[in-house]
Amino acid sequence: MITIKSVLAKLFAKWVYIKTQEWVNNPIETQEKVFQELIATATATKFGKDHDFLSINNHNDFIKRVPVRDYEGLKPYVDKVVQGEENVLWKGKPIYFAKTSGTTSGSKYIPITKESMPTHVEAARNAILLYIHETGNAKFVDGKMIFLQGSPILEKKNGVQLGRLSGIVAHYVPQYLQKNRMPSWETNCIEDWETKVNAIVEETLPENMTVISGIPSWVQMYFEKIQEKTGKKVGDVFKNFNLFIFGGVNYEPYRSKFENLIGRPVDSIELFPASEGFFAFQDKQSEKGMLLQLNSGIFYEFIKAEDFYNENPNRYTIKDVQLGINYVMIISTNAGLWAYNLGDTVMFTSIQPYRVIVSGRIKHFISAFGEHVIGKEVEQALQEGLANTKAQVSEFTVAPQINPTSGLPYHEWFIEFEAEIDDLSEISKQIDESLQRQNSYYFDLINGQVLRPLVITKVKKNGFHEYMKSIGKLGGQNKLPRLSNDRKIADALNDLKLTK
Repeated sequence: MITIKSVLAKLFAKWVYIKTQEWVNNPIETQEKVFQELIATATATKFGKDHDFLSINNHNDFIKRVPVRDYEGLKPYVDKVVQGEENVLWKGKPIYFAKTSGTTSGSKYIPITKESMPTHVEAARNAILLYIHETGNAKFVDGKMIFLQGSPILEKKNGVQLGRLSGIVAHYVPQYLQKNRMPSWETNCIEDWETKVNAIVEETLPENMTVISGIPSWVQMYFEKIQEKTGKKVGDVFKNFNLFIFGGVNYEPYRSKFENLIGRPVDSIELFPASEGFFAFQDKQSEKGMLLQLNSGIFYEFIKAEDFYNENPNRYTIKDVQLGINYVMIISTNAGLWAYNLGDTVMFTSIQPYRVIVSGRIKHFISAFGEHVIGKEVEQALQEGLANTKAQVSEFTVAPQINPTSGLPYHEWFIEFEAEIDDLSEISKQIDESLQRQNSYYFDLINGQVLRPLVITKVKKNGFHEYMKSIGKLGGQNKLPRLSNDRKIADALNDLKLTK
């Protein structure tokens, strides 16, 4: 049945598509305009004065005056903003701080300004609308939509509201979606993740769920509880569920497990959001990669990952990037982040238009022997290794074993399988061969007998869930690193007496 709401959604989707094409077809000019507006707006700020923004006319000037920094490098300025000072990184004060977990400095406070906040909301909205425009599928707008997210309860810090980004965004759900949106405000405010998921299950079971959104590992937990409660596939419980929206991690390692839990394939939209900005979203079901948001108050620079730790690596703009190269993404934004190292690495899958995949984290790699294996490679290796099997993986992570009790060193893969598998030899072989095909350094180390092929350590059911809970990271916004260059996670997993 065609409804007024679905007809209006299609018209709105067409308008958004036309507006998007205006900057998609003029990418270089769009980014230059963003750059000039950012510099002009921040010239009178403390950061702008300290870095002589007044004399910055082009990207080369910017490179000379503004070094690449991570949060630690920018922290002296952020601290002033948090203390209540105005005109530090951006004009005036931010309207929010998105609180995230830091590795060396405790909590991180990422400023969100009145200029940057709308870009978070519009990108998420446009991802759905461009899907409607491409597929013609708008039936889901009449059903219920669930967004697994953090609590919307906000604190105040020196007059500025503070919370998780997803909790902040919850305050900006458009009026026309309020009746469709789940869970309820009360359930969304529950802090304990397990209690919250159980409450969401109870609320959603009687509803006509059509869209489900969240980080795959936590949506999987929700789906499993649905199945436990009903004894049915999720797709049989929610017969009109046909769109899964996700971000944060690669969906492919989860796809077969999800299709088994749902009982059928459903369309999916991948997003690339972060507290620092909403960078990209999947704009085509038929294309690999996500459309880079060039008109959202973010100026992008890219540094080749292999050169990142050199003294003065080249900083490229979008006009200089190439396909298939692993880049560290550097951002300058209308929230006052300048030449900021987000920590994510990306690869371009297209430059007409500019589409990216997230290939990993610059700090999440294995190079204990010079192999520099990245997240994209281990995810693809696992996918290829399981391609001709019925095995399904709930979660996994990889670490080097430098000092084995016997034999050559190796990469240790901690994998939680959905069902018990007695013989892992063929799966191990296929994963290892895929990794060798992708990474020539790893291939040379195996063939030179510096390393032996990988070893799989089986993790007990819900073992990763226990690990995340033990470190206080159980929740919809927390992600397990795919790989580490040390044994910190591996040793913690062993300490939990996970089975081999």
